[in-house]
Amino acid sequence: MSRHESRQKLALEFGATDIVTERGEAGVARVKELTGGIGADSVLECVGTPESMQQVLLSTRPGGNVGFVGVPHGVAIDGEQLFYSHVGLRGGPAPVRGYLPDLIQRVFDGRINPGKVFDLTLPLDEVAEGYKAMDERRAIKALLRP
Repeated sequence: MSRHESRQKLALEFGATDIVTERGEAGVARVKELTGGIGADSVLECVGTPESMQQVLLSTRPGGNVGFVGVPHGVAIDGEQLFYSHVGLRGGPAPVRGYLPDLIQRVFDGRINPGKVFDLTLPLDEVAEGYKAMDERRAIKALLRP
C-alpha cells in the first residue's frame, strides 16, 4: 500500500505484484478485491497510526496474521473486534543485534543492496531535513553523512 511513486517502483523491483493506493475502507475493499473477497494471508503494519492498524486488521483474512513493527502512536485495539476477526496480531521491538551480523555479511558479499532505499543524502547536521523529507514523501529514506 503506497501513494509514493518512488516506493512503488522499489516495491515492484523487490517483487510486489500489486500496488494499492487507496486508504481506509477503500483500501480494505481493494485488498479484498485482489484476494477474491477473502483478505490477505499476512499483512505488515509499518506506520503506527490508529488508521493504518485498523486498515490492516480489516484487510487480513480470518486465520491470517498481522505483524507490526515500529512504535504504535495512539493505537488502541478493540479486543472484541480482534477476537471475532480470527486474525492473529504480533509485534514488538526488532531483535536487531541477533540478525545484524548476518545482514552485514550479506551486504559485504553483495547478496543484498540496502542502499536502494536511500534516495536522499544529507550531511549529519541536516538530520531534521531528512526526517521532514521522509515525512513529506520527498524521500524514501535519508542517508546521513558525517
